[in-house]
Amino acid sequence: MHILIAPDSFKESLSALEVAKAVQKGFRKAMPNATFDVMPVGDGGEGTLEALTDGLHLKRESHTVTGAFGQPVEAHYATNGRLAVFEMADICGLEKAPMDQRSPLTLTTKGVGEMIGHLVDLGVEEIMIGVGGSSTNDGGLGMAAGLGYRFFDKTGHEVEAVGEHLGDITMVSYESCRWDLSQTKVTVITDVTNPLCGPNGATYIFGGQKGLAKDDFASVDKDMERFYQTFFPAVLDLAGAGAGGGMAAGLAAFAGGQIISGIDAVLDILDFDQRVQKADIVVVGEGRMDKQSLSGKAPVGLAQRTPRGKLVIAICGSLKDDLPSFPISNIQAAFPIIADVDTLENTLDKAEQNLERTAQNIGNLLSFTRF
Repeated sequence: MHILIAPDSFKESLSALEVAKAVQKGFRKAMPNATFDVMPVGDGGEGTLEALTDGLHLKRESHTVTGAFGQPVEAHYATNGRLAVFEMADICGLEKAPMDQRSPLTLTTKGVGEMIGHLVDLGVEEIMIGVGGSSTNDGGLGMAAGLGYRFFDKTGHEVEAVGEHLGDITMVSYESCRWDLSQTKVTVITDVTNPLCGPNGATYIFGGQKGLAKDDFASVDKDMERFYQTFFPAVLDLAGAGAGGGMAAGLAAFAGGQIISGIDAVLDILDFDQRVQKADIVVVGEGRMDKQSLSGKAPVGLAQRTPRGKLVIAICGSLKDDLPSFPISNIQAAFPIIADVDTLENTLDKAEQNLERTAQNIGNLLSFTRF
């Protein structure tokens, strides 16, 4: 039996590769004669850099940029000289913000713009940016400031490029921009199709998990919409523009970025369609599977590209109660790994052993039924 193990990362716990290895270890205990293809994936959030680095045989590098709290951070990217890949989450990701310091309207994405500028200085021709997992909700303002854009209010005073000032901006200046991006292809990899604004937009769907109070959703969304309606109205109609707290919108507006489906791009690069042909079982997974997962995140996007008739199993940290009953989206069954009621910290720390145990139990069942 040949098992393709292709999970996404478990946020704030394990990388996609660590998840895949734990699952493989559990299956191997129950099915010692099975063969495995370990293929960690990413769909724009954490794990995307790792997946593309391995798939494209890129060289890992690092560069110091501004982090979410304004502090220097060593951010990673991978390149072959012509193409470079990095993740927004590595610079200003949610897992880098302590629970008591999550404030998406005051944190900055400036480092994303600084990284783009650095890569342009290196002479790369294409930059791929994963925009999932952000701690911010600024519509890409900070990124634009990192490129040299400046923002002013109605009195002519410059305002800080963070989300809380979106409603104050009446003028945008590009006179201080240091880089010409006209010859650089910017590809925005996103794991969602949410628009920038509205009930399915960045603020309403993702703001709460970043620390934004529900009572502020309406005013923040209105400010975001007003800014883009004034300066870049076409962005409001782009699918996926709401990814990364509106970073996808910002990259489209300020850097000429093209938004693409994260999981499909990664699967193409990793030659998934060929590799899956050899598999008897496909294992997908993510930290928490919920209704949002069905909009094209890694496990569902991968399952939907798996040929019908192959068994697709999801192993996840948890399953939210807003999911419909399985099978759904070509996933025949899904298994949460949490073994007992515990603190969040302890649950995250036990993810590896819980994954291994769950995979072993599933393997025992498959062996017993002689799949």
